[in-house]
Amino acid sequence: MNLCDIREIKELLARHGFRFSKAKGQNFLIQDWVPKEIVRGAGIDRDCGVLEVGPGIGPLTKELCASAGKVVAVEVDQSLRPILAETLAGCDNLEMIFGDVLKQDLPTLVAEQFGGLRPVACANLPYYITSPILAALLESRCFSAVTVMVQKEVAQRICSAAGTADYSAFTVFCQYYAEPKLLFDVPPSCFLPQPKVTSAVLRLDLRDAPPCEILDEALFFRVVKASFAVRRKTLLNGLSMGFPQLGKAELASVLEECGLPQNVRGETLGISGFAALSNALCGRLHRD
Repeated sequence: MNLCDIREIKELLARHGFRFSKAKGQNFLIQDWVPKEIVRGAGIDRDCGVLEVGPGIGPLTKELCASAGKVVAVEVDQSLRPILAETLAGCDNLEMIFGDVLKQDLPTLVAEQFGGLRPVACANLPYYITSPILAALLESRCFSAVTVMVQKEVAQRICSAAGTADYSAFTVFCQYYAEPKLLFDVPPSCFLPQPKVTSAVLRLDLRDAPPCEILDEALFFRVVKASFAVRRKTLLNGLSMGFPQLGKAELASVLEECGLPQNVRGETLGISGFAALSNALCGRLHRD
């Protein structure tokens, strides 16, 4: 069965009485070059153990199974169970888990399923839940790379540079954990039903260590969040809202200590700038 042939897909779904769920953001691939290019771009080979999130009817899953040592696919939609049993029959290196990936203990799953293999993650992520799933995959720190298909504007935001219009707190979050690279675009015509926006495939190679010294990781992300909370206003204003206990005068002295002008905006800082700022604040917040 060609899982990217629109006629075969429609016949398969009709036979099982399947209905697309807008709530689950379901859009199935109908162009077979897309899963092939995802697997190629992700660098999947027999030494890889792959966690796939949201297999749908399984076109990417089949390509992963053909290249990887083992594949574990997590699908939240129980109505796809009989369809996947049919479409993925014969994939002997596949294990299906029906459940919410956000409720999985990812480090334990990887340790139990991928012993001796290089763990990677691969997913065609629903637009509505892209950020939480990607955050969970990165924060688990148990994958060497994460390759995902997301809305193109999200991919651009993740890859953007400090000071650009797309740069955001989520950019800093992703680039703290990984080095992202845009691989290719996927137009709406590649899906059934067609989404209203273009998608893009993004590969994030996980860092072995943070890109710079950070004394308190939780504080670092708190500083980043505060810095973007009042975008287009000064960093001092954002920090004043995020750390009211210090007061503007002391926060101004922190900026001076870091060599930053009083009118600097948070969205102009890179990871090293946020690291210096959070490290300087660490001493002030934790002093006796």
